[in-house]
Amino acid sequence: IVARGGALLCSKMSLVEGFGSVTWWGFSPSLDLLAAASKAQANNNGRPNNTTTSSDCVNVLLVGVADLRHFLSTLCSCETHTSKPLHFYVIEANLEVYARHMLFLTLLTEPSTKLGLQEKVELFLELFGNSLVRAQTIEHLQATANELIRMVTDLDFLSKRLPILHIEGMKFKERDMLEGIFKFWRLRDDGSRTFDMAKHWDHRLRHHLGARYDSRSGVFDWDYHMKLQELAPVIHAHEYSAWREGGVAYRLRDDAPYEHSNRTLASGVVVSKAGEKVPVRGYWGDIVNSPFLCFGVESVECGVEEVMVERVKKKKKKNEVHVKMSQEISEHNLLSLTHTLTTGQPYTPSQHTPSQPPSLHPHDQGNGLGTIEEISEE
Repeated sequence: IVARGGALLCSKMSLVEGFGSVTWWGFSPSLDLLAAASKAQANNNGRPNNTTTSSDCVNVLLVGVADLRHFLSTLCSCETHTSKPLHFYVIEANLEVYARHMLFLTLLTEPSTKLGLQEKVELFLELFGNSLVRAQTIEHLQATANELIRMVTDLDFLSKRLPILHIEGMKFKERDMLEGIFKFWRLRDDGSRTFDMAKHWDHRLRHHLGARYDSRSGVFDWDYHMKLQELAPVIHAHEYSAWREGGVAYRLRDDAPYEHSNRTLASGVVVSKAGEKVPVRGYWGDIVNSPFLCFGVESVECGVEEVMVERVKKKKKKNEVHVKMSQEISEHNLLSLTHTLTTGQPYTPSQHTPSQPPSLHPHDQGNGLGTIEEISEE
């Protein structure tokens, strides 16, 4: 078992309330599990584990990981550690987390003719850590939800569309519940079907902060400078405070409003009302740590010199402040992981420029990048 310290930001009394009852993301950076196992074996004086050396495959058990960060990091670098097939077994406490796993695997394996690399990364980050997303993201989610419904109801289609995923071990009841989750995702916010994520986020804040709610900006600032900054200084104060205030971690497009509820972060809990237990749907996840810890704290090593140079740049400081924000590091890491996952080749930063919108000028449509030309005044 390999453990890493995460950033835990609240006192023992408010631990469960701040973290929530549903874990949507982990509280530690992504980890290459095979590299960690090799290091552990080396520290064990090179004595191999008898349970793994005789097997024809490598079995990895992920319990309560909450997201795909370890899976992606391990899968993208597996060829440097072993030639055996990898079998990942995932155990989570909530079916909504399984549903998000299926969503992100479907998104990352979309053909490049349908979704480009940059678009995949933007959709992934928005759905992964934002309470509110763009209209374009909602349209993609609703279209993908129909595909996911077919996957859980038709295993033959699942084996063709997503052959790396096997859900035969799930009970029929669990598959039916997954279908219900996907049907909820594809609903439009109109009339009685509205799911107001901003309202649910504010409800969690009010309940968590209590009398400190009116001075919440000071609470966010204190949590950052007294706790988070020491553990993850690459996360900037303003991006952390913005996430604590409204739940929007990644604003990758300044020209588009983030105003649509991210239904993938909705889940149901049973609460007591008037002596009776009733199910209530809302946001019951983390409101203190942030999703930046998963992909935005450490740069992914891809085994090429250019990426190692880029990794140094990500840690560069000016006036004791990191030049790159956690959002930019997250974007770089997802670009690297997604490129390696889809092509099998290491990613180099020169292949792509993150967060650069396509140019509308006809002379620039070949490379998708605009140019700035300096002219002299006469």
